[in-house]
Amino acid sequence: MTSQVMNGNGKAFHDSDVGKPPEPNFAMTTLQTVLDFILFISVSIGYILQDLYYMALGYPEKDLKNDIALVTGGGSGIGRLLATRLSKMGTKVVIWDINQQGINETVDIVQSTGGYCKGYVVDISKKEDVYKAADQVRRDVGDVTLLINNAGVVSGRLLLDTPDHLIERSFNVNVMAHFWTTKAFLPQMIENDCGHIVTIASLAGHVGISKLVDYCASKFAAVGFDEALRLELDVLGHQGVQTTCICPYFIGATGMFDDVNARWVPILKAEDVADRIIKAIKTNEKVAVIPGYIKILLSLKWVFPWGCNSQFLRRLVPDAAPHQVAPVKCAPTPTNDSTNYKINPNTDISNGIGKSAAMLVKRTPSVGERVL
Repeated sequence: MTSQVMNGNGKAFHDSDVGKPPEPNFAMTTLQTVLDFILFISVSIGYILQDLYYMALGYPEKDLKNDIALVTGGGSGIGRLLATRLSKMGTKVVIWDINQQGINETVDIVQSTGGYCKGYVVDISKKEDVYKAADQVRRDVGDVTLLINNAGVVSGRLLLDTPDHLIERSFNVNVMAHFWTTKAFLPQMIENDCGHIVTIASLAGHVGISKLVDYCASKFAAVGFDEALRLELDVLGHQGVQTTCICPYFIGATGMFDDVNARWVPILKAEDVADRIIKAIKTNEKVAVIPGYIKILLSLKWVFPWGCNSQFLRRLVPDAAPHQVAPVKCAPTPTNDSTNYKINPNTDISNGIGKSAAMLVKRTPSVGERVL
Protein backbone atom coordinates (compact mmCIF):
# COMPACT_ATOMS: atom_id res chain seq x y z
CA MET A 1 0.00 0.00 0.00
CA THR A 2 1.38 3.42 -0.93
CA SER A 3 0.77 6.72 0.81
CA GLN A 4 -0.28 9.92 -0.91
CA VAL A 5 1.12 13.34 0.02
CA MET A 6 0.89 16.82 -1.40
CA ASN A 7 3.92 18.56 -2.85
CA GLY A 8 4.60 22.28 -2.64
CA ASN A 9 2.49 22.97 -5.70
CA GLY A 10 -0.51 21.26 -4.27
CA LYS A 11 -0.15 18.24 -6.56
CA ALA A 12 -0.49 14.78 -5.13
CA PHE A 13 2.15 12.16 -5.58
CA HIS A 14 2.71 8.67 -4.26
CA ASP A 15 5.81 7.48 -2.44
CA SER A 16 6.06 4.81 -5.15
CA ASP A 17 7.04 7.64 -7.49
CA VAL A 18 10.19 8.31 -5.49
CA GLY A 19 13.31 7.37 -7.48
CA LYS A 20 11.56 7.37 -10.84
CA PRO A 21 13.32 9.36 -13.59
CA PRO A 22 11.53 12.53 -14.69
CA GLU A 23 9.35 12.24 -17.73
CA PRO A 24 11.17 13.44 -20.86
CA ASN A 25 10.19 16.73 -22.40
CA PHE A 26 9.02 15.65 -25.84
CA ALA A 27 9.43 19.06 -27.44
CA MET A 28 12.96 19.51 -26.07
CA THR A 29 13.98 16.00 -27.11
CA THR A 30 12.69 16.57 -30.64
CA LEU A 31 14.56 19.86 -30.89
CA GLN A 32 17.82 18.26 -29.72
CA THR A 33 17.40 15.47 -32.26
CA VAL A 34 16.83 17.92 -35.11
CA LEU A 35 19.83 20.06 -34.12
CA ASP A 36 22.02 16.98 -33.79
CA PHE A 37 20.96 15.79 -37.22
CA ILE A 38 21.72 19.20 -38.76
CA LEU A 39 25.16 19.16 -37.12
CA PHE A 40 25.78 15.65 -38.45
CA ILE A 41 24.87 16.72 -42.01
CA SER A 42 27.08 19.82 -41.78
CA VAL A 43 30.10 17.89 -40.51
CA SER A 44 29.55 15.15 -43.11
CA ILE A 45 29.50 17.71 -45.93
CA GLY A 46 32.78 19.08 -44.62
CA TYR A 47 34.38 15.64 -44.67
CA ILE A 48 33.08 14.96 -48.18
CA LEU A 49 34.43 18.27 -49.50
CA GLN A 50 37.78 17.61 -47.83
CA ASP A 51 37.99 14.17 -49.42
CA LEU A 52 37.10 15.58 -52.86
CA TYR A 53 39.85 18.18 -52.43
CA TYR A 54 42.43 15.51 -51.58
CA MET A 55 41.23 13.30 -54.44
CA ALA A 56 41.80 16.17 -56.86
CA LEU A 57 45.13 17.46 -55.51
CA GLY A 58 46.53 14.39 -53.74
CA TYR A 59 46.52 13.27 -50.13
CA PRO A 60 49.26 14.61 -47.84
CA GLU A 61 51.87 11.97 -46.97
CA LYS A 62 53.68 11.62 -43.67
CA ASP A 63 57.35 10.79 -43.27
CA LEU A 64 58.14 7.39 -41.76
CA LYS A 65 61.89 7.78 -41.32
CA ASN A 66 61.64 8.38 -37.56
CA ASP A 67 59.22 5.51 -36.93
CA ILE A 68 59.86 2.14 -35.35
CA ALA A 69 57.77 -0.39 -37.25
CA LEU A 70 56.87 -3.89 -36.09
CA VAL A 71 55.70 -6.30 -38.78
CA THR A 72 54.24 -9.64 -37.75
CA GLY A 73 54.80 -12.45 -40.23
CA GLY A 74 57.85 -10.59 -41.51
CA GLY A 75 59.79 -13.73 -42.39
CA SER A 76 58.27 -14.04 -45.87
CA GLY A 77 55.61 -12.83 -48.28
CA ILE A 78 53.99 -9.43 -47.83
CA GLY A 79 55.65 -9.02 -44.43
CA ARG A 80 59.10 -9.28 -45.98
CA LEU A 81 58.23 -6.87 -48.78
CA LEU A 82 56.88 -4.34 -46.27
CA ALA A 83 60.02 -4.65 -44.15
CA THR A 84 62.31 -3.94 -47.12
CA ARG A 85 60.24 -0.96 -48.27
CA LEU A 86 60.02 0.58 -44.81
CA SER A 87 63.75 0.18 -44.21
CA LYS A 88 64.54 2.06 -47.42
CA MET A 89 62.58 5.02 -46.01
CA GLY A 90 64.78 5.07 -42.92
CA THR A 91 62.28 3.30 -40.67
CA LYS A 92 63.67 1.01 -37.99
CA VAL A 93 62.06 -2.36 -38.66
CA VAL A 94 61.31 -5.16 -36.21
CA ILE A 95 59.90 -8.42 -37.52
CA TRP A 96 58.15 -11.21 -35.65
CA ASP A 97 57.73 -14.65 -37.16
CA ILE A 98 57.63 -18.31 -36.15
CA ASN A 99 60.22 -19.29 -38.75
CA GLN A 100 63.84 -18.62 -37.82
CA GLN A 101 65.16 -19.16 -41.33
CA GLY A 102 62.66 -16.71 -42.77
CA ILE A 103 63.63 -14.14 -40.14
CA ASN A 104 67.33 -14.56 -40.94
CA GLU A 105 66.70 -14.04 -44.65
CA THR A 106 64.58 -10.91 -44.16
CA VAL A 107 67.07 -9.37 -41.74
CA ASP A 108 69.90 -10.14 -44.15
CA ILE A 109 68.04 -8.54 -47.07
CA VAL A 110 67.30 -5.37 -45.10
CA GLN A 111 70.79 -5.05 -43.67
CA SER A 112 72.37 -5.63 -47.07
CA THR A 113 70.73 -2.40 -48.28
CA GLY A 114 71.88 -0.45 -45.24
CA GLY A 115 68.59 -0.68 -43.33
CA TYR A 116 67.93 -1.46 -39.68
CA CYS A 117 66.14 -4.70 -38.86
CA LYS A 118 65.89 -6.98 -35.85
CA GLY A 119 63.98 -10.24 -35.81
CA TYR A 120 62.40 -12.30 -33.05
CA VAL A 121 60.86 -15.74 -33.04
CA VAL A 122 57.40 -15.16 -31.58
CA ASP A 123 54.22 -17.22 -31.66
CA ILE A 124 51.67 -14.40 -31.78
CA SER A 125 48.81 -16.82 -31.10
CA LYS A 126 49.99 -16.92 -27.46
CA LYS A 127 49.36 -13.67 -25.62
CA GLU A 128 52.02 -14.36 -22.99
CA ASP A 129 54.64 -14.66 -25.74
CA VAL A 130 53.42 -11.43 -27.34
CA TYR A 131 53.65 -9.45 -24.11
CA LYS A 132 57.13 -10.80 -23.30
CA ALA A 133 58.36 -10.10 -26.81
CA ALA A 134 56.90 -6.58 -26.68
CA ASP A 135 58.86 -5.83 -23.52
CA GLN A 136 61.99 -7.18 -25.20
CA VAL A 137 61.48 -4.94 -28.24
CA ARG A 138 61.04 -1.87 -26.03
CA ARG A 139 64.31 -2.63 -24.28
CA ASP A 140 66.24 -3.42 -27.48
CA VAL A 141 64.84 -0.92 -29.95
CA GLY A 142 62.36 1.50 -28.36
CA ASP A 143 58.65 2.26 -28.50
CA VAL A 144 56.87 0.89 -31.56
CA THR A 145 55.05 3.66 -33.44
CA LEU A 146 53.88 1.63 -36.45
CA LEU A 147 52.30 -1.76 -35.78
CA ILE A 148 51.48 -3.87 -38.84
CA ASN A 149 49.42 -6.95 -37.97
CA ASN A 150 50.26 -8.92 -41.10
CA ALA A 151 50.67 -12.57 -40.06
CA GLY A 152 47.89 -14.87 -41.20
CA VAL A 153 47.07 -18.52 -41.77
CA VAL A 154 44.58 -20.36 -43.96
CA SER A 155 43.53 -24.02 -43.97
CA GLY A 156 41.53 -24.05 -47.24
CA ARG A 157 39.12 -26.88 -46.45
CA LEU A 158 35.42 -27.47 -46.28
CA LEU A 159 34.21 -26.67 -42.77
CA LEU A 160 33.40 -30.27 -41.83
CA ASP A 161 36.82 -31.39 -43.11
CA THR A 162 38.70 -28.80 -41.05
CA PRO A 163 40.19 -30.12 -37.79
CA ASP A 164 39.23 -28.15 -34.70
CA HIS A 165 42.81 -27.10 -33.98
CA LEU A 166 43.13 -25.47 -37.42
CA ILE A 167 39.94 -23.48 -36.85
CA GLU A 168 41.31 -22.32 -33.51
CA ARG A 169 44.63 -21.53 -35.14
CA SER A 170 42.91 -19.39 -37.80
CA PHE A 171 41.24 -17.25 -35.16
CA ASN A 172 44.24 -17.12 -32.84
CA VAL A 173 46.56 -15.85 -35.56
CA ASN A 174 44.21 -13.92 -37.85
CA VAL A 175 42.38 -11.90 -35.22
CA MET A 176 43.06 -12.73 -31.56
CA ALA A 177 46.74 -11.87 -32.04
CA HIS A 178 45.64 -8.36 -33.09
CA PHE A 179 44.19 -7.85 -29.63
CA TRP A 180 47.41 -8.93 -27.91
CA THR A 181 49.76 -6.87 -30.09
CA THR A 182 47.52 -3.80 -29.89
CA LYS A 183 47.20 -4.03 -26.12
CA ALA A 184 50.98 -4.38 -25.91
CA PHE A 185 51.84 -1.25 -27.93
CA LEU A 186 48.77 1.03 -27.93
CA PRO A 187 49.24 2.48 -24.40
CA GLN A 188 52.58 4.05 -25.34
CA MET A 189 51.13 5.33 -28.62
CA ILE A 190 48.35 7.04 -26.67
CA GLU A 191 50.79 8.47 -24.15
CA ASN A 192 52.95 9.91 -26.95
CA ASP A 193 49.88 10.90 -29.01
CA CYS A 194 51.58 9.28 -31.99
CA GLY A 195 51.10 5.87 -33.56
CA HIS A 196 49.58 3.84 -36.36
CA ILE A 197 48.01 0.38 -36.23
CA VAL A 198 47.60 -1.43 -39.54
CA THR A 199 45.33 -4.46 -39.92
CA ILE A 200 46.08 -6.65 -42.92
CA ALA A 201 42.64 -8.16 -43.44
CA SER A 202 41.20 -9.36 -46.75
CA LEU A 203 38.29 -9.04 -49.13
CA ALA A 204 37.33 -12.32 -47.48
CA GLY A 205 36.49 -10.09 -44.51
CA HIS A 206 33.59 -8.65 -46.53
CA VAL A 207 32.24 -11.67 -48.46
CA GLY A 208 32.01 -15.39 -47.79
CA ILE A 209 33.89 -17.96 -49.87
CA SER A 210 33.46 -21.74 -49.92
CA LYS A 211 36.37 -23.67 -48.33
CA LEU A 212 37.32 -20.53 -46.44
CA VAL A 213 34.66 -20.52 -43.72
CA ASP A 214 37.13 -20.23 -40.84
CA TYR A 215 39.35 -17.82 -42.77
CA CYS A 216 36.46 -15.55 -43.80
CA ALA A 217 35.05 -15.52 -40.28
CA SER A 218 38.42 -14.53 -38.82
CA LYS A 219 38.90 -11.79 -41.44
CA PHE A 220 35.39 -10.44 -40.86
CA ALA A 221 36.43 -10.19 -37.21
CA ALA A 222 39.67 -8.41 -38.16
CA VAL A 223 37.74 -5.83 -40.22
CA GLY A 224 35.38 -5.26 -37.29
CA PHE A 225 38.33 -4.99 -34.90
CA ASP A 226 39.86 -2.19 -36.96
CA GLU A 227 36.63 -0.22 -37.36
CA ALA A 228 35.62 -0.48 -33.71
CA LEU A 229 39.14 0.42 -32.54
CA ARG A 230 39.22 3.46 -34.85
CA LEU A 231 35.87 4.69 -33.52
CA GLU A 232 36.89 4.08 -29.92
CA LEU A 233 40.10 6.09 -30.35
CA ASP A 234 38.09 8.87 -31.98
CA VAL A 235 35.53 8.92 -29.15
CA LEU A 236 38.33 9.08 -26.57
CA GLY A 237 39.98 11.94 -28.42
CA HIS A 238 43.23 10.19 -29.33
CA GLN A 239 43.61 11.94 -32.68
CA GLY A 240 47.34 11.19 -32.93
CA VAL A 241 46.81 7.42 -33.21
CA GLN A 242 45.72 6.26 -36.66
CA THR A 243 44.36 2.92 -37.88
CA THR A 244 44.29 1.46 -41.38
CA CYS A 245 42.55 -1.68 -42.63
CA ILE A 246 43.94 -3.36 -45.76
CA CYS A 247 41.52 -5.57 -47.71
CA PRO A 248 43.22 -7.14 -50.73
CA TYR A 249 41.94 -9.71 -53.20
CA PHE A 250 43.93 -12.95 -53.56
CA ILE A 251 47.68 -12.30 -53.66
CA GLY A 252 49.98 -14.55 -55.66
CA ALA A 253 53.39 -15.92 -54.64
CA THR A 254 52.90 -15.59 -50.88
CA GLY A 255 52.30 -19.24 -50.04
CA MET A 256 48.66 -18.74 -49.11
CA PHE A 257 46.59 -18.68 -52.31
CA ASP A 258 49.10 -19.66 -54.97
CA ASP A 259 46.81 -22.40 -56.29
CA VAL A 260 43.46 -20.61 -55.98
CA ASN A 261 41.05 -21.01 -58.89
CA ALA A 262 39.69 -17.47 -59.41
CA ARG A 263 38.21 -15.67 -62.40
CA TRP A 264 37.20 -12.19 -63.59
CA VAL A 265 39.51 -10.37 -61.17
CA PRO A 266 43.24 -11.05 -61.76
CA ILE A 267 45.40 -12.38 -58.92
CA LEU A 268 47.33 -9.51 -57.37
CA LYS A 269 51.12 -9.21 -57.48
CA ALA A 270 52.67 -9.18 -54.02
CA GLU A 271 54.97 -6.27 -54.90
CA ASP A 272 52.02 -4.11 -56.03
CA VAL A 273 50.09 -4.88 -52.86
CA ALA A 274 53.08 -3.99 -50.68
CA ASP A 275 53.43 -0.64 -52.50
CA ARG A 276 49.71 0.04 -52.02
CA ILE A 277 49.94 -0.74 -48.29
CA ILE A 278 52.84 1.68 -47.84
CA LYS A 279 50.87 4.40 -49.63
CA ALA A 280 47.84 3.77 -47.39
CA ILE A 281 50.03 4.07 -44.30
CA LYS A 282 51.69 7.29 -45.44
CA THR A 283 48.34 8.94 -46.24
CA ASN A 284 46.55 7.66 -43.11
CA GLU A 285 43.97 5.94 -45.30
CA LYS A 286 41.25 4.33 -43.22
CA VAL A 287 40.30 1.39 -45.44
CA ALA A 288 42.23 0.31 -48.53
CA VAL A 289 40.39 -2.16 -50.76
CA ILE A 290 42.70 -3.70 -53.37
CA PRO A 291 41.90 -3.37 -56.25
CA GLY A 292 39.93 -0.19 -55.61
CA TYR A 293 37.08 -0.90 -58.03
CA ILE A 294 35.97 -3.80 -55.82
CA LYS A 295 34.44 -1.17 -53.52
CA ILE A 296 31.64 -0.74 -56.06
CA LEU A 297 30.90 -4.47 -56.04
CA LEU A 298 30.93 -4.53 -52.23
CA SER A 299 28.33 -1.76 -52.09
CA LEU A 300 26.08 -3.73 -54.46
CA LYS A 301 26.20 -6.69 -52.09
CA TRP A 302 23.54 -5.03 -49.92
CA VAL A 303 21.34 -4.09 -52.88
CA PHE A 304 20.90 -7.36 -54.77
CA PRO A 305 19.17 -10.53 -53.50
CA TRP A 306 21.27 -13.30 -51.97
CA GLY A 307 20.84 -15.44 -55.09
CA CYS A 308 22.68 -12.83 -57.16
CA ASN A 309 25.50 -12.60 -54.61
CA SER A 310 25.80 -16.37 -54.43
CA GLN A 311 26.00 -16.81 -58.18
CA PHE A 312 28.57 -14.02 -58.49
CA LEU A 313 30.85 -15.36 -55.72
CA ARG A 314 30.66 -18.93 -57.03
CA ARG A 315 31.82 -17.72 -60.43
CA LEU A 316 34.39 -15.29 -59.05
CA VAL A 317 36.08 -18.03 -56.99
CA PRO A 318 35.09 -21.49 -58.28
CA ASP A 319 37.58 -23.17 -55.92
CA ALA A 320 39.63 -21.39 -53.25
CA ALA A 321 41.77 -24.47 -52.59
CA PRO A 322 41.73 -26.91 -55.54
CA HIS A 323 44.79 -28.79 -54.25
CA GLN A 324 43.88 -29.04 -50.61
CA VAL A 325 45.36 -31.93 -48.66
CA ALA A 326 43.16 -34.76 -47.45
CA PRO A 327 41.87 -34.45 -43.89
CA VAL A 328 44.37 -35.99 -41.49
CA LYS A 329 45.23 -35.76 -37.84
CA CYS A 330 47.99 -33.23 -37.52
CA ALA A 331 51.00 -33.93 -35.37
CA PRO A 332 52.71 -31.05 -33.56
CA THR A 333 55.48 -29.40 -35.49
CA PRO A 334 58.83 -30.49 -34.04
CA THR A 335 60.94 -27.68 -32.62
CA ASN A 336 63.93 -27.45 -30.36
CA ASP A 337 61.67 -26.19 -27.58
CA SER A 338 57.99 -26.66 -28.29
CA THR A 339 56.76 -25.88 -24.80
CA ASN A 340 58.86 -23.01 -23.51
CA TYR A 341 58.73 -19.44 -24.74
CA LYS A 342 61.52 -18.65 -27.17
CA ILE A 343 62.75 -15.23 -28.28
CA ASN A 344 65.75 -15.00 -30.59
CA PRO A 345 66.85 -11.48 -31.49
CA ASN A 346 68.98 -11.38 -34.64
CA THR A 347 71.81 -8.99 -34.01
CA ASP A 348 74.49 -10.46 -36.23
CA ILE A 349 73.62 -12.17 -39.48
CA SER A 350 76.80 -13.61 -40.93
CA ASN A 351 75.69 -16.80 -42.59
CA GLY A 352 76.26 -15.42 -46.08
CA ILE A 353 72.69 -15.86 -47.30
CA GLY A 354 72.41 -14.17 -50.66
CA LYS A 355 68.70 -13.66 -51.34
CA SER A 356 67.08 -11.08 -53.53
CA ALA A 357 64.43 -8.80 -52.07
CA ALA A 358 61.79 -10.35 -54.30
CA MET A 359 62.41 -13.89 -53.09
CA LEU A 360 59.57 -15.30 -51.02
CA VAL A 361 59.67 -18.28 -48.69
CA LYS A 362 56.76 -20.67 -48.55
CA ARG A 363 56.59 -22.54 -45.27
CA THR A 364 54.12 -24.90 -43.67
CA PRO A 365 54.31 -25.02 -39.86
CA SER A 366 51.61 -27.70 -39.67
CA VAL A 367 49.68 -29.83 -42.10
CA GLY A 368 46.90 -27.97 -43.85
CA GLU A 369 48.20 -24.53 -42.86
CA ARG A 370 49.65 -21.91 -45.16
CA VAL A 371 51.20 -18.83 -43.70
CA LEU A 372 51.57 -15.35 -45.18
